[in-house]
Amino acid sequence: MREQQRREPAGDDRDPVVRAETILEEAFIELIALAVSVVVACRLTGKSRATHYRRAKQSRQADPAPQSLVPAAERTKPPSTLSDVERAGVLEVINSAGYRDLSICQIWARELDEDRYHCSMSSMYRIARAAGQTRERRRLASHPALVKPELLATGPSQVWSWDITKLRGPAKGIWFHLYALIDIFSRFSPGYLVCAAEDSVVAADFIDDAIARNGGPIPHTVHADRGTSMTSKPVSALLSDLGITRTHSRPRVSNDNPFSEAQFKTLKYVHDFPHHFGSLAEARVFCDGFFVEYNHVHHHSGIAWHTPASVHYGTSDAIDDARAVTLNRAFAQHPERFAKRPQPPRIRSEAVWINKPQEEVVPNAATTKTT
Repeated sequence: MREQQRREPAGDDRDPVVRAETILEEAFIELIALAVSVVVACRLTGKSRATHYRRAKQSRQADPAPQSLVPAAERTKPPSTLSDVERAGVLEVINSAGYRDLSICQIWARELDEDRYHCSMSSMYRIARAAGQTRERRRLASHPALVKPELLATGPSQVWSWDITKLRGPAKGIWFHLYALIDIFSRFSPGYLVCAAEDSVVAADFIDDAIARNGGPIPHTVHADRGTSMTSKPVSALLSDLGITRTHSRPRVSNDNPFSEAQFKTLKYVHDFPHHFGSLAEARVFCDGFFVEYNHVHHHSGIAWHTPASVHYGTSDAIDDARAVTLNRAFAQHPERFAKRPQPPRIRSEAVWINKPQEEVVPNAATTKTT
């Protein structure tokens, strides 16, 4: 300090405070150049470490590659640093047959219980991190993505869908359970059942009875979501014995069972659907009336305004012919009211899908631009 003060020119007319700060800054730089740590240099010169780091950060931001006047001193490693041989030994322990599937903390604790101490847990983590082994080390089961159900029906009694919905009972916490089947082609409901509770054995008997009462061919596929009754052993055994393919919706996918969901919405949005049912018998009476009307009276937009029973039992073609006669007579009486000869609505498609696969677009070679 005294030598620096003696080196100051006699005619220096700078402010004493500025001159003192300059002397301390030069002393700080010389201490850093002598490999003295920042902490010690700040303590000797009375400089704030926060000020030093803040100004260093500002200078780095202003000039990403500054030309430092202080040569970079090699940092002295602390005495607790592991040697390269010791680090390799720790990594070998981490990757040993008994520990390769364990986390680092588990390895450290088990080695300590075996009366072996290699390093601290944090050091073991640093060694594993340097080797890229701090992520999940266990062998985890891989679950392939579930296949999207793609079901096709080209006629009645080919693909059925079923589900269970709850009906509010007379008091809080009391619910009745409605089991309902629907043919995805004709929208006909071949069976329904209202029970006080959900039960897999009841579900199997319900499906078996619906197939028997349908009277026609047995459906080749019965689709449902992944509820407990739908995936139960009684239902699975029944469908397997009958040679029926059992398919399920994907987990957490809301539109893999659209026909049953749409049927339940139709049920619960009718004008006279009650807020709650006073008894199980009352719920059964209401559902009896609803499903009779749904199957035999309700004209469905998805099947050209036919009733589900008409399409299911094959009378829709005769009804289409009768509708055509009525429209032709109307056209003959008042042709000026029509831009063209009217036709009865037809079922839009002979194929009904659950999750129709997307058609692959083949690029046209003639329209492909060449570069």
